[in-house]
Amino acid sequence: MSINRVVISGNLTRDAELRTTQSGVSILDFGVAVNDRRKNQRTGEWEDCPNFVDCTVFGTRAEKLQPYLAKGSKVALEGKLRYSSWEGGGQRRSKLGVIVDDLEFMSSRRDDVGSGYAPRPVPEAGPAIDAAASVYDEDIPF
Repeated sequence: MSINRVVISGNLTRDAELRTTQSGVSILDFGVAVNDRRKNQRTGEWEDCPNFVDCTVFGTRAEKLQPYLAKGSKVALEGKLRYSSWEGGGQRRSKLGVIVDDLEFMSSRRDDVGSGYAPRPVPEAGPAIDAAASVYDEDIPF
């Protein structure tokens, strides 16, 4: 038996981008920055080392979430890792991303005031979105 579950909490690195496949499936892509604290061996100081994670939501949830996912918003999400590879510029490329099953907003409008972030409204009490309810592996276009 194997388990493929990921839990991430961090800030969006860019506004979410919504696109639609030829068959009409909505796909929402966004990035989340997650800090990892490490001790610098040279200086002995603790420092934050960011990890950047590409995230994807499918279906009607993608359409509903898009207006609320703005750069700088803090979110917590749960999903599964998905490996993809492609040919680009004569080189084989690959990435590891997260297919989001659940998403919760961790910041409110008050948190984003004066931060230079949140060009779009962020709900006060963020709903938990259960992406597993209607998206199946057959719905994913790759």
